[in-house]
This record gives sequence, structure tokens and C-alpha cells, in this order.
Amino acid sequence: MLYVGIDPGLTGAWGMIDHHGCYWSCGDMHHNEDGILDTERIWDEMCQAKDGMDTKVFIEKVHSMPKQGVSSTFKFGMAFGGALSLARRFKTEMVMVTPQLWKKTLVLNSDKQQSLDMAREIFPQAPLRLKKYNGRAEALLIALYGFKND
Repeated sequence: MLYVGIDPGLTGAWGMIDHHGCYWSCGDMHHNEDGILDTERIWDEMCQAKDGMDTKVFIEKVHSMPKQGVSSTFKFGMAFGGALSLARRFKTEMVMVTPQLWKKTLVLNSDKQQSLDMAREIFPQAPLRLKKYNGRAEALLIALYGFKND
């Protein structure tokens, strides 16, 4: 069994851990210059990583932010829809979890650096060397939340 975590958004990512809570794989939410997710490329990477294993998907349940512009809200909504579409392609149980819940459960706050530091400690073999990989870190931690609460 693989637990898949999806951090939606253009700077989001996906992460997979196995039934022992160990790092399996992760990747970014690739998109074009217009902010449209390349769901085929992402799906191909996810399928190659899961290698026929059964999965359970956990996706961060997000919403628009106050004072966010109409254009950026629309782009974010488009990215969230693409992430939902990817999650549904697994044809398995999908659980939506708010950032407040999964972060509280893992004793994290909204600081992305804190998430990156925790993921680096728990999954030292994951490609999280750069600060820009905080989406990968959060996706892996969402998967960890799923593993711990399944």
C-alpha cells in the first residue's frame, strides 16, 4: 500500500510513502507558462512511481485566500481542479484534509520552512535539498498524515 499526498497549486507537489511510513517517491506539479497543470506528465510520473501498488490518496483541501486577486484565485482554482482530477485517476479512496488538521496532527504551524525541516528529518533520502521543494515536503507530510490516521 502506498499513501499519496497531494499539495495542490502551481508550486505544489505530490509525494508517496509506503505502508511502513518510508519515503517512496515525490514530484512537482508541472505546469505551462499560462498556469495550466500538465496533468499527463504528472500522472505519468505518478504511475511510474507507484508501479502497480495499491494506493490511498490524501489531498489538501484548500480555498481562496482573503485579499487574493481574482486572476490569482482563478489560477489557483484551476490548479486545484487539476490536482483533484489527478487524485481521481487513482480510482481509489480519496480523503480531503484541511491544512489546519494535518499540520495540527503533525505539530506544525503554517511556516513552510518548518514543514521542509520536518520532512528532511523524517525522509532524509527524499529530494528536498532546495528551499523551493517545500511543496514536495508538504505533500510527503500529507501522505504521512494519511499513513498515521488510516
